[in-house]
Amino acid sequence: MTLFHFLNCLALAYVPYVIVYKTSGLAEYSAFWKCIQAGAIYLFTQLCKMLILATFFPMSENPVGALEVVPEFLKSTVDLADLVGLHFVMSNIAGKGQLKFMIAGLGWATAELIMTRFLPLWVGARGIEFDWKYMQMSFESNVSLVHHIATAALVWLYSRNDLNKSLVPVVVSLLALSCYRPLIVEILVYAFGLGSWTLLLAKTFFTGSIGVVALQIYLSLSQAVNSPY
Repeated sequence: MTLFHFLNCLALAYVPYVIVYKTSGLAEYSAFWKCIQAGAIYLFTQLCKMLILATFFPMSENPVGALEVVPEFLKSTVDLADLVGLHFVMSNIAGKGQLKFMIAGLGWATAELIMTRFLPLWVGARGIEFDWKYMQMSFESNVSLVHHIATAALVWLYSRNDLNKSLVPVVVSLLALSCYRPLIVEILVYAFGLGSWTLLLAKTFFTGSIGVVALQIYLSLSQAVNSPY
């Protein structure tokens, strides 16, 4: 039973990544090694972020459960390095825009999945007792996949010179929301006491909203570029 639970969690977490890779056209472009390179840039970026956090933001001595908005805001600002890393990945990929941000987003999300969720699933989901938190962790990995692809698309849109100037503030605002999502989640948990499933639904809605808007902006840009007039 525990083996079945572990395999179920593993399938929920990893199979959507394989489906996205196969159905998005990346397999046709043999983009596997480019995704690996994006994952390597992810690891380097996280190392730089950890060094910055350890140097400038030491462990707080405040009681557990207390939320300090300003220090957490400054810590979340370090996540802007992710945007720089995604831009660096896409700037080294030759091809059309969809190929660039799909490779960057998928490689980034896959590296995060392996580094942050594989070991907890391996150790916890194979335990004697059934626990819903590992199912939630698997579902959350799918939310993270959408989040990283949408963020990569927004970074690519921001780098475009032919993006409508009226849409630039929208793209910047969405990028800010993506970077400060952990802080927003902490504030929601602290203010409303959200449970684990409610929090997962909130993350899904939040990420889905950003993804839908990013998709609409990308489609409008693609239509404008391909339009003969």
